[in-house]
Amino acid sequence: MATSQQLTADLCSVCGEGFQPHTLALCSQCGKAYHLNQRQDLEGKDCGDVWISDEHMALEFACNSCLLAEDGALDDVLDLGEAANLAQVSEAELVKAVEAGAIKHRRTTGGVLLFRRADVIAFLAGAR
Repeated sequence: MATSQQLTADLCSVCGEGFQPHTLALCSQCGKAYHLNQRQDLEGKDCGDVWISDEHMALEFACNSCLLAEDGALDDVLDLGEAANLAQVSEAELVKAVEAGAIKHRRTTGGVLLFRRADVIAFLAGAR
């Protein structure tokens, strides 16, 4: 649950600009505030996205910093659960995609599947 301090953030964590009342959202991944225009009848910028999770049937919010992490950043490497969440599929569906060769991945010696954020985003774009 968001705290009152988070809901009254002064600056966007992505672009560093101030908010209008209808443009404040909190990222589900990092918890930071970002611009998301929640009104079609008013102007406002978007520094992230929101979508309906097929698995949880709930809205998921993510800022562009989390969605578009720089290559080589630690946050750029995702485990199976994180990748499935970003791809909006169940872990079982993502494992099937791995087995079918539909998504780039690495498997550790312990058997853990790892994904690059950019590869998951590319997989998601191809699935739409």
